[in-house]
Amino acid sequence: MRTAAILPVKRFSRAKQRLGASVADTLRQRLAQAMVADVMLALAQTASIERTIVVTCEDSIAATAREHAAIVLDDATESGQSAAAVIGVRRALADGMQRVLCVPGDCPALDPCELDALLEAHAHGFAAGEPPTPVVIVPDRHGSGTNGLLLAPPDAIAPAFGADSCERHHRLALTAGLACRVERPASLLLDVDTGADLAALRERLAGHDTRAPRTRAVLGQPDRADALSVSTPAC
Repeated sequence: MRTAAILPVKRFSRAKQRLGASVADTLRQRLAQAMVADVMLALAQTASIERTIVVTCEDSIAATAREHAAIVLDDATESGQSAAAVIGVRRALADGMQRVLCVPGDCPALDPCELDALLEAHAHGFAAGEPPTPVVIVPDRHGSGTNGLLLAPPDAIAPAFGADSCERHHRLALTAGLACRVERPASLLLDVDTGADLAALRERLAGHDTRAPRTRAVLGQPDRADALSVSTPAC
């Protein structure tokens, strides 16, 4: 199935405000930028994703996007993650994509092998004419938010991110009469909004030394030399 990843990105000066006093402003902006770069790297390494669509008004993201062959769309209104995702969905539809995976820019430990497994399982039987599940939700580690929204077709439902969005997306699917299921690939469950989330990320990265090279650099954690490679990892 032709698949696009949609990555909404806030201005780095406005990102990760909820980290508050646990992270200084200058470090917060560097951390936000590093996490987005690591997410783009993971998406570029995911064989099942044909195209990454970045929706942002952050000018500094363009060079990183080009490095990973991503398309950048202007988020002119800065109306939030859901509105930005809709911009990406429209482009995906115009480009003939059959499904989209909406992901946040703050899951730097994202594992391409897990994403491929999720997407391949979702597409199983498609070649034989069996329709894939229209709505697949990946919650955050708390089970309330949404860290991944897989839609087939791309406009199956309107993205509605934010607090309690896991349940909201589920209700939207039911209201539309669409099948919906929840999946939990481990590396997509952990986003970074609070000091506790950042502590959880540090712990995870301590045990997964090939992921998130740029985030590691900002956090001052060691990495292996091959962690900086942009080649597709063996799954």
